[in-house]
Amino acid sequence: MILSIETSTKTCSVALHNQGALLAESTLHVDKSHAEKLTVLIKDLLAYACISTKELTGVAIAGGPGSYTGLRIGTSTAKGLCYALNIPLIAINTLEAMVFGAAQTLTEAYILCPMLDARRMEVYCMLADKELKIIEPVKAKIIKEGSFNEALNNYKIVFFGNGAAKCKPLLEGHTNAYFLTISSISAVNVGALAWQKYQKQDFADLAYFEPEYLKEFIATKPKNLFA
Repeated sequence: MILSIETSTKTCSVALHNQGALLAESTLHVDKSHAEKLTVLIKDLLAYACISTKELTGVAIAGGPGSYTGLRIGTSTAKGLCYALNIPLIAINTLEAMVFGAAQTLTEAYILCPMLDARRMEVYCMLADKELKIIEPVKAKIIKEGSFNEALNNYKIVFFGNGAAKCKPLLEGHTNAYFLTISSISAVNVGALAWQKYQKQDFADLAYFEPEYLKEFIATKPKNLFA
């Protein structure tokens, strides 16, 4: 019985799987709601599914990349549950979970490029096939004219995620570039991949696990209200 948590973006999502089968899921599309609503979503989800916390055998977390604040909130919540219940933590790469979700909607053998907005013209992205075979690893990439041209000359690539829209004007001119409106950012996909790891006993180090931020957090300078 695995509880999954996804807080990499503005979306706050939780899901519950039993041996890989989805029992329940809940998603909130409200910006900056993670700190206030995540534990409420978890509590309500377990209640709706008639599952107690004592029945959980693992907690899965979307481990980044993504929003620094969102990842911190999701990770601290997941760790707290694991410590309290003495169950393992399972870390899933956010972009790999997105690839897994998008692959369920495609029938042709496209290469998938999930994109998470990293501000300005930068995105967190990767290239992988439908079986999650990595073609280009996860990275922070500044998108400009000609980005992905080498890959696009060899593959039909589907771009998607909350960073894809701003990149579309620079990429859509290539005949091998396609775009999906779905984001595939969901704890449901995190939970599906977590079951695969759980069977292999592939767990994160509960004490030392940190999300994959890719970039250092830079705090914004507060405005001087008295200037």
